[in-house]
Amino acid sequence: MNAKLRNITAMLIFGTIGLFVKNIELSSSEIALTRGFIGGVTLILATIFFKKKISFEAIKNNMYLLIFSGLAVGLNWIFLFQGYKYTSISNATLSYYFAPVFVTILAPFVLKEKLTLSKFLCVLMALVGMFCIVGVDRINGGSDLIGIFYGLLAAGFYASVILMNKFLKGIDSIEITVVQLISATITLLPYVLYVEGLGILSVSSASIPYILILGIVHTGIAYLLYFSSLQGLKGQTIAVLSYIDPVFAIIISAVILKEQLGFLQIIGGVLILGSSFISEFLNRK
Repeated sequence: MNAKLRNITAMLIFGTIGLFVKNIELSSSEIALTRGFIGGVTLILATIFFKKKISFEAIKNNMYLLIFSGLAVGLNWIFLFQGYKYTSISNATLSYYFAPVFVTILAPFVLKEKLTLSKFLCVLMALVGMFCIVGVDRINGGSDLIGIFYGLLAAGFYASVILMNKFLKGIDSIEITVVQLISATITLLPYVLYVEGLGILSVSSASIPYILILGIVHTGIAYLLYFSSLQGLKGQTIAVLSYIDPVFAIIISAVILKEQLGFLQIIGGVLILGSSFISEFLNRK
């Protein structure tokens, strides 16, 4: 399988996450915990199988950032899964793709990057898109607004992961992912035990296949396919292919779950994804 096909496959897998999460009878924090644990174990086994050497020295040198970014990954999942519970997959996904906008806004303060006029216009474009989606959902009810809010929170934490990863040095992307998944699992475990208790052990048998697929396929295998494809692709190609994920998620929500997408939501989605794409293109350039 060539690099482009591996990347496309990973994006298509990511695009079906919401469909599986909606069928798991656990809280969002419990789903995030099990995903991190199963995904981390899957990636560790994959590194052993493919005889991939892990640099423990590089991990040690970046330990604090990896721990905090791992915690942010866990919180990012929790809020995204909460978004799926309160609103449609398309609304939660479009809200989640606000992450590049948050990165653009925070980059001048965190990375000392200049906020150009073109990037500022991208931010305004995304905000107009979000207003289009929220305007429709005020009519549909408060539940959708809560779901969109959770999606934006998830986007905020994902943006923090992107920014923290900029400061990691001398460490491979697979190593980063493995440690972040383990860190997310360890940091989420006390919270889940305190808030949810041992309810995770009494999960319904109907949810178990979805949990295993989410951990093994959507996390372990998809991340492995994604990261193994990066070296064989140009940066702009990666940026373009990344939009297969949200588009496929929206198609899945409409075709399989019969979730309706209004005209204003389509306009809002185009504006948000378009602004993210242009901003990503400018960054790559």
